[in-house]
Amino acid sequence: MNLRQEAERRVDAKIKFQENLYKYLIVNVIIAIICFVFLQSFWLLLFVMFFWGIDVIDDFFKAYPFKDIVNPNYREDMINKEISRMSD
Repeated sequence: MNLRQEAERRVDAKIKFQENLYKYLIVNVIIAIICFVFLQSFWLLLFVMFFWGIDVIDDFFKAYPFKDIVNPNYREDMINKEISRMSD
């Protein structure tokens, strides 16, 4: 896989994670309001939060691979990224 395809795959995974996270937060706030006002219990909210949360966590680890975080050069890579941002 060339570098461009890998970059596209990572960007797509990050966009998918961010979209899923925003939807997760919005829907759970709406369900929390509904549960509080109408149901007087939060079992529905906990059910949705748990199972949809598993998917959000899965998307997170696809977007931000654990191997990048434990990479011994992670700090140096972050410094180089910050330098390139500052120079632009």
